[in-house]
Amino acid sequence: MKETIQKLWRFCTTPEMISYLVFGVLTTVVNIAVFSVCHDSLQWGWEVSNLLAWLLAVIFAFFTNKLFVFRSKSFALKLFLFELVSFFGARLLSLGVDMVGMWLCLDVIQMHSLLAKIIVNFFVILINYILSKLIIFSKKHEPNRGG
Repeated sequence: MKETIQKLWRFCTTPEMISYLVFGVLTTVVNIAVFSVCHDSLQWGWEVSNLLAWLLAVIFAFFTNKLFVFRSKSFALKLFLFELVSFFGARLLSLGVDMVGMWLCLDVIQMHSLLAKIIVNFFVILINYILSKLIIFSKKHEPNRGG
């Protein structure tokens, strides 16, 4: 048990994980802020507010993940397009989780919108990290790295 906790701690304190958490928090702030402004201040429906929040957060997340978290510095067209399309494709999966989660929290359970957004974002962040780490920004796709 102690060894498992130590491994988990080492994983959680790697520079990559720390930067993912920092930029994940910032991406979540973008997502929640845009959602709150659109839904609470502008009185837009939660669906449109959530989609716009998702789009702006994904654009922000793509560039911060590419450059600072996974340190994929290449802008060679083929690699950049692979990363961009893969990133947005994976985020479509998490958008589905986001929309279903928000529907459950808001329409079914009738939870407060801000609390719902925070809870749903926890699951979205977890899914996004796994997909980014294992598929999108995998080192095997970079030139001279065996991919």
